Amino acid sequence: MVFAAPNEALDRAQEVLATDASPLHASVAHQVIGIWQRDFGDLRIALHHLRRARDLAARADSAEREADVLGTLGVALVHAGRTRQGLAAFERGVARGTGHTRARVRYRRAYVWWVLGHHREALEDVRRAIPVLRQADDVIWTARALTLRATVHLALGAVERADADFTAAEALWETTGQEHDKADAVESRGLAAFRSGDVPAALRLLDEAEERYAKLGTPTFMLNIRRCEVLMAAGLAPEALAEADAAIAALDGMGGQSTRKAELLLAAARAARLAGDPHTAIARAAVAVRLFCGQRRTWWETHARLVLIEARVAAGRGSGRLVADAAAVAERLASFGAPAAPEASLLAGRIALGLGWTADAERHLAVAARSRHSGPPLARMTGWAAQALRARAAGSARGVLEACRRGLDVLDDHRMTLGASELRARATEQGAELAALAQRASLAGGGPRRLLVWSERWRATVLSAPPTRPPADPALLSGLTAFREIAARAEAARWEGRPVPALEREQRRLEREVRSRTLHIRGDAPGDGHRFDVGRLLDRLGGTRLVALAVLDGRVQVLLCGRGRVRRFEAGLLAEAEVEAEHVQAGLRRLAHPGAEGRLPVVEAAGRRLEELLLGPAAAHLGAGPVVIVPPARLHRVPWALLPSLRQRVLSVSPSASSWLRARETEPPPGGRQVLVRGPGLATGGAEVPEVADRYAQARVLEHEEARVPRVLEELDGAALAHIAAHGTFRADSPMFSSLRMADGPLIVHDFERLDRSPYRIILSSCDTARLASVGADELLGLVTALLPLGTAGVVASSAPVNDAAVVPLMLALHKGLTTGLSLAEALRDARTALPDDALHQATGWAFTAFGAA
Repeated sequence: MVFAAPNEALDRAQEVLATDASPLHASVAHQVIGIWQRDFGDLRIALHHLRRARDLAARADSAEREADVLGTLGVALVHAGRTRQGLAAFERGVARGTGHTRARVRYRRAYVWWVLGHHREALEDVRRAIPVLRQADDVIWTARALTLRATVHLALGAVERADADFTAAEALWETTGQEHDKADAVESRGLAAFRSGDVPAALRLLDEAEERYAKLGTPTFMLNIRRCEVLMAAGLAPEALAEADAAIAALDGMGGQSTRKAELLLAAARAARLAGDPHTAIARAAVAVRLFCGQRRTWWETHARLVLIEARVAAGRGSGRLVADAAAVAERLASFGAPAAPEASLLAGRIALGLGWTADAERHLAVAARSRHSGPPLARMTGWAAQALRARAAGSARGVLEACRRGLDVLDDHRMTLGASELRARATEQGAELAALAQRASLAGGGPRRLLVWSERWRATVLSAPPTRPPADPALLSGLTAFREIAARAEAARWEGRPVPALEREQRRLEREVRSRTLHIRGDAPGDGHRFDVGRLLDRLGGTRLVALAVLDGRVQVLLCGRGRVRRFEAGLLAEAEVEAEHVQAGLRRLAHPGAEGRLPVVEAAGRRLEELLLGPAAAHLGAGPVVIVPPARLHRVPWALLPSLRQRVLSVSPSASSWLRARETEPPPGGRQVLVRGPGLATGGAEVPEVADRYAQARVLEHEEARVPRVLEELDGAALAHIAAHGTFRADSPMFSSLRMADGPLIVHDFERLDRSPYRIILSSCDTARLASVGADELLGLVTALLPLGTAGVVASSAPVNDAAVVPLMLALHKGLTTGLSLAEALRDARTALPDDALHQATGWAFTAFGAA
């Protein structure tokens, strides 16, 4: 009962001990309490009860009972870090028990071998246990043994064998009432889905298992470890680190298993390294190594040493000693048959290359490169990265580019299994090294065209295909509605000065629920199969110049495209440009308020410095026509219209050249429907909307109670032009919850992704609507980038706070241009020119940008 209804089993066991129970019955009761405390409570209390159960079994003179308790005690001792005592208990248990009991003890020892990382021993014990358990018609323990064998197969990379055992175990579980074991089976299927490369299914199954455990009131430390692994693979390392650290704190608070603590520390170390925090990774990994060593868990200790070496290298501590350490770890992992062995060989080769030890590097990289043709996607990525480094060391630019192409193709296939745009964006981080290697090879010997092709290969890839449209999931839709209602109540409470902590907690809970459900969505788009064609771009540009900015080794490379050719210019350092862009943003915030005119010369001077850093000598070669800027993700907040050479131009911005081409070739929808939306709480009340409506005879105006999210989405779907005057909120912590404020609450990015087709042109006239989060390798998440893959060809939005009153004349002038047939970029250029020349209106004009090509 302890794994069917754990708390009820605990109560029943305590009731037995409250009576004058026989030694045999008391032994069973103490064993049940020991199991409950071992898995769900305090390990020290567990050991006390299990030793008492063993002694009572001996008093009852029952060898079978004593053997069974010794098996349970062995597991608890190993989890407590007393490995030698635990294995000795198993030896006595196997010797004391016979037949069916001995098979159960062997199953438990197989579990402990798995915990210790002795996979061959685990398979041998479970191989001997399963036939006996089946012969005894012991459904529950047979199912447990099959689940364990499947888990061991997964640790060895044998996914198909694991699937077969999981399927057989699941069929058996369905005939039982073992609710905890069933939850564990769902968790194990989540792990299998992850090992086979299906991240959305893994997240969905782990969430389902967590819900099952919650109903039973049992802790979920193993599930926490597995979810950390999946989150890291999905590019969500900071979340994995937070989950691991929270689980460690909870485990410490209840005196739980030291084996689980070591595994959680290893997960935290991996997450910290991937999150760019090598010092935290070193601290966590060092403690994990000590714990694993004390627990005599060599397999785990070796994995922890790998993370420790990786973190030390990331902290800049590369040395010859680390080459030897990484090589030793790789050799040991290979002897275990561990899938991480190629990763360790790649690490050894990478360190050796950095030290100039080319012969050593080639030896280690050749071993790592063997994994490029088989295994899960990330393992093949490791192999192709090793192959690219081998080619670079051999001086073969062609070999580098071929390896990078093959590796990024693998990651592309993996990304397209992910339905959520957030996961697709964050997953690109795993291809950053390959993309950088290809760009360097292109710069060294391929000319500007090849550098442009490789810059485009791994830039704004999320826009290459629309996200998978969320299914008509009632739970997701009700979650979005509940989130909107709570967010609106919290906003109203803030305005009224009432306390909001309880509302904010509920809002965060609903955000987690909505996000969790969207991450479960599996990709159904195979990608557009399109490879960027420089010739096609040059043909479509006509008299327009496209300026693509690539960053190599920290310096901006300007690729000027137009008039049938691509030219390269070298500009300044990216880090300096980022600092200058922040100064400009601070200046624009000040200029959004009256009385800050004195800041105008400072902002203009910063604009001149930005031009030197970002365009360099290319600024003198832009010609007289329109200009399209394609910046890296980290420069998305630059107000490009502030730069002197761009100030009077028809100017647009695009996340990538490919995205601009798609926007340029997007046809407007038939019918030409216009939608104007006025949200609540604007200082001007959205004063431009009535006047703009007068320019469009058939415009649909949504305001007051009509400006509710479901109605707004209905009208926006397939519109030719949308103008939304509503407060914008950018969420740096969760960009997919960036929002526009409607009458019934926030209209968020997840809502836009439910549109069949977003408006062909959309104008967002309030603050911060063009602010985006830079994630992954070179990706952006936010309102603007949510619209572009869904059919929107052009957006006008602001990247800074703006003065509501000063926005009104800008918007009126913009729509005046649109009604005469101008594009968004042309109309915005003319609208800026038509504004009064005071600091407030100039800053307002600079804050707005035209994106796309409509």
